[in-house]
Amino acid sequence: MARILITSAIPYINGIKHLGNLVGSQLPADLFARYMRARGHEVMFICATDEHGTPAELAAAKAGQPVADYCAEMHGVQAEIARGFRLSFDHFGRSSSPRNHVLTQHFAGRLADNGLIREVTEQMIYSVDDGRFLPDRYVEGTCPNCGYESARGDQCDNCTKQLDPTDLISPRSTISGSTKLELRETKHLYLMQRNLRDKLEAWIDSKHDWPLLTTSIAKKWLNDGDGLQDRGITRDLHWGIPVRRGDQPWPGMEGKVFYVWFDAPIEYIAATAEWADANGLDDAAWQRWWRTDMGADDVTYYQFMGKDNVPFHTLSFPATILGSGEPWKLVDYLKSFNYLNYDGGQFSTSRGRGVFMDQALSILPPDYWRWWLLSHAPESSDAEFTWENFQGSVNKDLADVLGNLVSRVTKFATAKFGGEVPAGGSFGPMETALIADLGARIREYETLMQAMEVRKAAAELRAIWVIGNEYLQAAAPWTVVKTDPEQAQAMVRLALNLIRVYAILSQPFIPDASATMMAAMGSDDWTWPDDLPAAMRQLEPGQAFAVPENLFRKITDEERADWQSRFAGVRT
Repeated sequence: MARILITSAIPYINGIKHLGNLVGSQLPADLFARYMRARGHEVMFICATDEHGTPAELAAAKAGQPVADYCAEMHGVQAEIARGFRLSFDHFGRSSSPRNHVLTQHFAGRLADNGLIREVTEQMIYSVDDGRFLPDRYVEGTCPNCGYESARGDQCDNCTKQLDPTDLISPRSTISGSTKLELRETKHLYLMQRNLRDKLEAWIDSKHDWPLLTTSIAKKWLNDGDGLQDRGITRDLHWGIPVRRGDQPWPGMEGKVFYVWFDAPIEYIAATAEWADANGLDDAAWQRWWRTDMGADDVTYYQFMGKDNVPFHTLSFPATILGSGEPWKLVDYLKSFNYLNYDGGQFSTSRGRGVFMDQALSILPPDYWRWWLLSHAPESSDAEFTWENFQGSVNKDLADVLGNLVSRVTKFATAKFGGEVPAGGSFGPMETALIADLGARIREYETLMQAMEVRKAAAELRAIWVIGNEYLQAAAPWTVVKTDPEQAQAMVRLALNLIRVYAILSQPFIPDASATMMAAMGSDDWTWPDDLPAAMRQLEPGQAFAVPENLFRKITDEERADWQSRFAGVRT
């Protein structure tokens, strides 16, 4: 049994996430966690809400709530939606937790002790009317590149150009709308990443099995232009983790907080400590996952995220870990994803474009979305959600292939042999051939799942469903029963066992439907079919089974047209 640590990129607290966010991190991480558990491994699957930084403050102000209240409420909302999609986190934490405060301040102190923190005096925009410095997202104005009048101080959403607040024409405060802005000096702490460049490069070069997308982004940020840059880790904000050096004050940093991208990845560790607290366990329980001097040397650590998060997870967070000089676990495999676009455009949380997670669940159960998103995961390139493609995939893959097989077998078996597994006959050449073919395909499915080849694994699973349908078509027990009822019983017995095996294999992708299939077969044995011939005989003669309710219904053209109109890309 292996020990598997899995973290998904933690979503911002500022609102409900869209399907692009889901498929870029949390959902494939859940797929892998479910598969690893199914294979008998010890799994720790961690996620959290990212609650600091300007997005949180701005969203709270827009909602008319104190930021702490807003974050607590939205954490509950996001946790409930995660449950709705059957995301099987061992713990869903909060980056504002006391655990993360202590750990973030600890890491900052260690980095300072090791000479990797320097103070920088810089000029930032100060709002006279607001009486405060304005971080980049608190400043809006006209983009100097394209003329868009609502460009933010970090990026123009219209032309995507990266900006600094001082680049904007006619800048204004997003807090008050005031244009009384001026440049003032302020001090901040910088993590001296350049000093760690050689260690980071050697570490990245050692990851020969990483996806090309991950390594290419890491290398680009490491080497392009002036190469790796030192990075500010503090901000002039009211909401966040106060800047302290371990448990001591940090002279000159009073009133400042750590930058969200410094504390957010540390929350992976903190959330595991939160898990231990929630379960009444001591610190050794979480440290065995994260500290190599406490047993984490035998842990394999996987991270899942969209490509925009790769630089922080291949450079900045590892720089924090390496720079601390302490025996913390570094990621072993980083699975990154391209973008999922929406109906000819881009998903955007800030602009409200696309299908959001709560909306999706209001239309259809989670398995419909899980299947489409994972079978179209944007691995090698960007992917696009269209309603036509979604309808076609649900109707053909889920309803016609899997759902139809389960319905045909259970209804026929009930009609001809009652509600128990029939005892007659024995497996013949066709059944033996199916078991051999199925066994080979399961081994390929396992290889693809282990390699986190999400789309290919989905295609292989579908092929596994298809060979079951092909067997039924060729065997035709509904015809054989008229001339050789004993042999028809053997065919039905194999088909019922096939449904149970399909439940086990499909559970990482479509957990609700799999649970329905398993319950209909009167079984709760989820043992992985390593011994397939035995697994195909697991349901013994006389075992009661039931006809489940329709696993998947088809999406009608009228529904598709209605949804296309209702969710045209702007969330109100």
